[in-house]
Amino acid sequence: MSESTEPAVPGGGLTTGEVARRLGVAPTTVRTWDHRYGLGPDRHTGGRHRRWTPADVARLERMCALTATGIPPAEAARLARDETRAAEPSAGRPATPDAPSRPSHAGSGLRLGDARQECKGIARAALRLDAAALDRLLLDAIREHGLVAAWTEVIVPTLQAVGRKWESSGERYVEVEHFLSWHVSGALRRAAPDTVPDRPGATVVLACVPGDHHTLALEVLSAALTERGIPVRMFGGALPVESLLAAVRRTGPAAVALWAQSRATASRPLAQHVASMEWGVRGARRSPLVLTLGPGWSGRPVPGTARPHGLADAVHALEGLATR
Repeated sequence: MSESTEPAVPGGGLTTGEVARRLGVAPTTVRTWDHRYGLGPDRHTGGRHRRWTPADVARLERMCALTATGIPPAEAARLARDETRAAEPSAGRPATPDAPSRPSHAGSGLRLGDARQECKGIARAALRLDAAALDRLLLDAIREHGLVAAWTEVIVPTLQAVGRKWESSGERYVEVEHFLSWHVSGALRRAAPDTVPDRPGATVVLACVPGDHHTLALEVLSAALTERGIPVRMFGGALPVESLLAAVRRTGPAAVALWAQSRATASRPLAQHVASMEWGVRGARRSPLVLTLGPGWSGRPVPGTARPHGLADAVHALEGLATR
């Protein structure tokens, strides 16, 4: 019988499957914390089933909270044991030797190097598929560092580490990358201010080139520009050519930012064509500034366009253009 379908434990307490559902982790994670770090229940039934009391669950909840902040699992387990033991001096739980400080395969294994502590906490929450912790940590990073710095210094290194994880694991952990990307997008939307009304000649059009669905960087740019009072029209991923041209003609934007993740989708003729578009009365016709964003545009610059070095440079350039 699997842990997730254990029968109710006689005499009260929760099964491992029930505890896992309460914490939002897999039953195997709960068992790992028991075997590796000594965070198991005080008592067992006569059979193979574990009986988790409120005090046992409190230790695991504390473990989840500590690892979500980026504390290594072994250290988090030690702190969780010490804190709950100190909070309940009469519980009579025998002392548990500190677990050896070795890497946790459940929450580490991501090559983050000297990245910020927030990266490690976000990565562990993503690997655990812990939606509540992930949302909280992402929003905390955005509030503390600002949209652009949080993206550049916290979110991108974590996304890259998760990407390397599944690339080196035979297509495992793809669900983690999708899960993390979805929650990053949601955090950006919650952190962004209200939409700014159009101003003639000040609107910025954002779109991925045809065939490209990598929208996250443009979502950050959209939120950062909106935060600065610049009207944005975001068209998302893989906008068809005719639709892109129609959007530019209908909005008459000050600038168009085109994202390409790979060289296979980065169309130099398309970028040049958008840069050559004109509108307005004769003698005062205008053209948009076209920014080519993303690694797909690396190499020779596209004539008639601008190539910012990063998101901060793009924000600076568009802020100066739209506020003239």
